[in-house]
Amino acid sequence: MTRPYLRAIFAAFLISCTIASTAQSQCNLMTIDAGRKGIPVQETMYGLFFEDINFAADGGLYAEKVKNRSFEFDDHFMGWNIFGNVSLQKDGPFDRNPHYVRLAYAGHPVFITGLENEGFFGIGVEEGKEYRFSVWARNAGENEKECISFHLCKNATMGEDQSFCRGYMEIDSKEWKKYEMVVTSPVTEPKASLRIVLERSNPSQAIDLEHISLFPVETFNGHENGLRKDIAEALQDLKPGVFRFPGGCIVEGTTLETRYQWKNSVGPVENRPINMNRWNYTFANRLYPDYFQSYGLGFYEYFLFAEEIGAEPLPVISCGMACQFQNDPATHPHAEIDELECFVQDALDLIEFANGDVATQWGKVRTDMGHPEPFDLKYIGIGNEQWGKEYPERLQVFIEAIRAKYPEINIIGSSGPYKDGELFDELWAAMRTMDVQLVDEHYYADEDFFINNADRYDSYPRKGVKVFAGEYACHGKDNRKWNHFNASLLEAAFMTGLERNADVVLMASYAPLLAHVEGWQWRPDLVWFDNLNIVRTCSYYVQQLYACNKGTEVLPLTMNGKHVAGKDGQNGLYASVVKDENKKTYIVKVVNLASDQQEINIRFERLPRKIRLASEVSCTSIHSDESYADNTIDSPDRIVPVTVPVSAGEFVGNHLKTHIGPKTFAVYTFPYTE
Repeated sequence: MTRPYLRAIFAAFLISCTIASTAQSQCNLMTIDAGRKGIPVQETMYGLFFEDINFAADGGLYAEKVKNRSFEFDDHFMGWNIFGNVSLQKDGPFDRNPHYVRLAYAGHPVFITGLENEGFFGIGVEEGKEYRFSVWARNAGENEKECISFHLCKNATMGEDQSFCRGYMEIDSKEWKKYEMVVTSPVTEPKASLRIVLERSNPSQAIDLEHISLFPVETFNGHENGLRKDIAEALQDLKPGVFRFPGGCIVEGTTLETRYQWKNSVGPVENRPINMNRWNYTFANRLYPDYFQSYGLGFYEYFLFAEEIGAEPLPVISCGMACQFQNDPATHPHAEIDELECFVQDALDLIEFANGDVATQWGKVRTDMGHPEPFDLKYIGIGNEQWGKEYPERLQVFIEAIRAKYPEINIIGSSGPYKDGELFDELWAAMRTMDVQLVDEHYYADEDFFINNADRYDSYPRKGVKVFAGEYACHGKDNRKWNHFNASLLEAAFMTGLERNADVVLMASYAPLLAHVEGWQWRPDLVWFDNLNIVRTCSYYVQQLYACNKGTEVLPLTMNGKHVAGKDGQNGLYASVVKDENKKTYIVKVVNLASDQQEINIRFERLPRKIRLASEVSCTSIHSDESYADNTIDSPDRIVPVTVPVSAGEFVGNHLKTHIGPKTFAVYTFPYTE
């Protein structure tokens, strides 16, 4: 064999090795065009949607522990057990909550008069924590002073005393007056009850009680009519950019009379009337006839909370249409066009409540509640999931009125309850002709939708009306609707498309937000809780990883010249990238839906000369070997994000060559200097 021939063979071998090496190094090659000006990411991009479903408010985020504290439920003693001589009265000091109870002599010195509240699936208290018992009361008897005792009890105890914490309160006025006392619980008990007893039994006794309340002293930011601290902090940790409130279907009401009316939710908490929650009767298979809204968590508390966690408030108000799913049009359940004045005025007054100065009627109400500065409201939603020609007709009336008085407010319309189809298309066509800034899209869908629609917004018009993805969640097939890992992984894949299209999608929020483990009607939900504990679900961590890494602009990222959206030849991969000018980082989000580990290559091209990528690259990932595993009360940290540094050998120059695990959502952070 001649030497030239050997050289030829060797050269061919080198070429083949080079080709193989190049092919291998470019396996799943994702290219980032760092030299192109990116799409701005709005501060509102990822946010919260709150609706009082699943006992999200009373019994949940709202820290009040007493159910039916003013005896205004349809069954006035619902939530209460009464004993002895207890009577219901209805000429109380608060005109919108007129009922109260009278405790009087039971007929014999050894007989006891009192009442006991069950709370929301029990009353949860913790050892060493302080609780504020308060009540509006007056002495209705003949004596100068009367006395009640209040007790935190564990009725199912084998101890000598059901009461493990008690206090005594002298009622020393014939006029209505607020009394309060702070006690410290010596034990942790998730299922306590609150018992109130008339002391010093004699025939001349009588005490009137109204608005009986028990709050933890330690609420979020210490507000007396405040929020449950652990739940509120979990929402704060999501770093939400926008906060939609109060719903949802409760905005509509089954009837217009049962819709959420914001004016009932402000002013002194003692005089806020209750409302029947539409979720107490919606699902016969999960019925909660004791589910009412106290309005204790009202619009003032909402605006204040949004301000304190740095989220733009986005209130939604009725457009004069009751829930279309629950009403026959033939019964004329909606307000007619010429009957909309009060609904429109509610919208205008809400803006005034948020932004008006003390000289305005509703600005003064806000000021008197403790917030003289405006809340700087920028957005308002009109209607929820309405459809048909009736909705645009009514929306137009609101638009004209709001534009005339508050032209700076961004108005949000709706595309209805469906993610596509004829009704969806008709509403979008109408919205594009109207003076709205965003359209609220909703999609509770199965796995296939989230797998196949990461490119949903790629084809939307880049100009004109923008999208608010106001309610979405992956609902597993075959009744797998709990918060399992697989659903959250598919949500993460879908959200790469929300992020990539930040010029179309300006806001997005998972729904629903909260659920009590003993009182839910709908799942999945972002945060679960019982009376003492919370669970941050896998979906929660997905939302957090996006919101805390939203960046300031989206850059182009492609594989084989195409967006990485799980399409043919992309091996179940989804990806997006943002640049964060404030944190001086590039952030790449990658989802691997495949059942196998995959090599991925991330390469930066056209980096500006002034930018130098640092070598300290990190990866935060969330993964589970069990697709249908979830976080629970008993195992709240089963699936949580893990952050590790990327080894020096994996990141060379502007090229990261690494592996992403099977069924994994990973966030790669590339710091840079200028």
